[in-house]
This record gives sequence, structure tokens and C-alpha cells, in this order.
Amino acid sequence: MRIHHPKPHAELPSDDTDPVLRALHWILRIAAYAMAIAMVLVILEGVVSVMRTVYLKLAQAPYFIIPDIIQTFGAFLAVLIAYEIFSNITLYIRTDVFPVKLVLATALMAIARKIIVLDMEKYSALDLIGIGAMVLGLGIAYWLISRADSGILSVQSDNTRETTDDT
Repeated sequence: MRIHHPKPHAELPSDDTDPVLRALHWILRIAAYAMAIAMVLVILEGVVSVMRTVYLKLAQAPYFIIPDIIQTFGAFLAVLIAYEIFSNITLYIRTDVFPVKLVLATALMAIARKIIVLDMEKYSALDLIGIGAMVLGLGIAYWLISRADSGILSVQSDNTRETTDDT
């Protein structure tokens, strides 16, 4: 038995029959490329900034002060989040499909960064409950998307086996 899998929804199709829509999609693709280039510049600036910060922290006494280390971790994570955003943009450009799972992973990384550098004295209990609810919601969404992806993959591998058995 063969299961038909529809093509993924194309967010930026390049083969639209309407010339106005085709031109608008072309403009949006150019905008996505511009965002990718801008993100590379942000990442490079972030890497230079992190390296400078680490050098200054290592060159000055007192060494290995915990708040300084946490701030440095925050800077590292900010660069990694920028890289994940770049990955989102490039995947969007390459596949014409919005990468929901990658966006959720990026959001989880961003909230993890917030938690790592969080100054507990600056936030109320309600703020912390809100952050916890965000983590829980993002985690559940990521888990659901992962389960859906693994279900699709197992069906696709069954289809592959059927195709090779038919030949």
C-alpha cells in the first residue's frame, strides 16, 4: 500500500504563474538573502566581542569571578543564538519551507540563555512562573514536532522499501 505525501507548503515559490506574485516572492527572497548577510556580520561582530571580553577577563585580576563568568557564558550563547537564527534563514532560503522545529530549538536556546544569566533578585515570582511556562510550552511544542517528524520518517522509509521491493 502506498501512502501519498503532499509536497511541503512552499512559502516562497519561485514558479508562481502570476507575474506580480512572482516578483513579490523574488523581492522577499532577496530580503531573506540580505538578512542572512546581515546575520553573518552580527555573528562576526559577536565573536570578536566575545573574544575581546574573554581576553579582558583573563588579563585582569581578580580572576574567575562568577558573575563575570556568567556574563561571558551569556555572550557565548548570544552568538550561538545568532548562528541559529542564521541557520533558520538559510534553511528557509534553501527549502522554501518555514523551519518550525529549528525555530523552536532557537527559542529554547534563547530562553535557556535568559535563565542562565537571570538575576533572580530582579524578577518577581510571577515573572519566573511566566518563564517556566514558556519553557514548558516550547518544550512540549518541540517534542510534538519531533514526534511528528519521526512518524513521517518511518512512513517514508516504509515507502522506500516498498518501492525497492516492486522493482
